[in-house]
Amino acid sequence: MQPEQVKKMIETALSGAQAFVKSDDNTHFEAIVIYKDFADKSTVQQHRMVYGALGDSIQSNAIHALSLKTYTPQEWETKQKHG
Repeated sequence: MQPEQVKKMIETALSGAQAFVKSDDNTHFEAIVIYKDFADKSTVQQHRMVYGALGDSIQSNAIHALSLKTYTPQEWETKQKHG
């Protein structure tokens, strides 16, 4: 699976989300997901939302591993300003 496919799956399932996805081998992925609906949700809940968007791809091992960072738009803006 290509990083662009993973990005599309996340952004389609989480309408309005912005995802940045990279991979060295197309089975191990790193993703940053910015989504307004992450507000008032725990990190675990946020990650479950993303895993839910990827559904069968994780269960079928098309995505073997996913390193995930999630942010609200406000958190992402602060991170960009302060590194």
